[in-house]
Order: sequence, then structure tokens, then C-alpha cells
Amino acid sequence: MGVVILDGSTVRSFVADEAAFARGVDERFAALDLNGDGVLSRAELRRALETFRLFESHFGADVITPPAEVSALYDSIFEQFDTDHSGSIDRNEFREEMKRIMLAIADGLGSSPVQMVVEDQDSLLQKAVDLEAEKLAGPTGSG
Repeated sequence: MGVVILDGSTVRSFVADEAAFARGVDERFAALDLNGDGVLSRAELRRALETFRLFESHFGADVITPPAEVSALYDSIFEQFDTDHSGSIDRNEFREEMKRIMLAIADGLGSSPVQMVVEDQDSLLQKAVDLEAEKLAGPTGSG
């Protein structure tokens, strides 16, 4: 867990760097593809979403969300990713949806820097901050 400072331009710059963004998204895809078949199943995406603990609490108070409501939300998210409606999410579908999500995050952040706790050091937001830090540091040790 770490604390980062970022704004929308940090995230946009990461998405615009096609090689860095693809590398980060592909690493995340590989981690989610538990059976290694090159696509994400509904169950694999659901397992990933469950780690976010979206339904366990609301502002610190425990809540119980009806299972049907949880399933409907997970199905809706899966459909957003599965743009060709094949029943699985390939790497390109995953990349494109993650790009849309990251750009929406950038829009939400705007131009004012915010301080954010990042639990997963391999998260795409952490990678965006790391890339910006590398660019600010400039070339190293080439001599």
C-alpha cells in the first residue's frame, strides 16, 4: 500500500504511451486469466471484481446486497468488456475497456492534483505515477 499524488494528466499521459499502457494492461490481464487460455471468462472477471469488495460496506457500515443484484452488476460489467458478445473477453477487448475506464478516471480527476492511497502496487494508477516519475527524472546512467 502506498500514497501517490496524481491528476488527470498523469493518467492521460500513461494511456497515451501505448507501449507502457499495453504492458501494464497485459500484465493485469495475465494475472486475471487464471487458466491461461488467453481469454477471461465470466467467472475469472467476477473473481477479480470480488476482490474490490464493492458490496461489503457503505461508508464503514456493513451492508448486505441481495445476490441477484450483485450478479446483475457483475453481468453488466462483463457485457461492457465483451464487446463482440463471444462470451469471453480477449486481450484487445480488455485493453480497450481499460483505456475507456482510465480516461474516465482522468476526466474525473481533472487538473488538480489529488493524494490517493493505492493498495495494489501493480495497479494501473500506480504504473501511471511511476511512468510520470521516470519521465520527470529523465535519462539515467547513459554514459
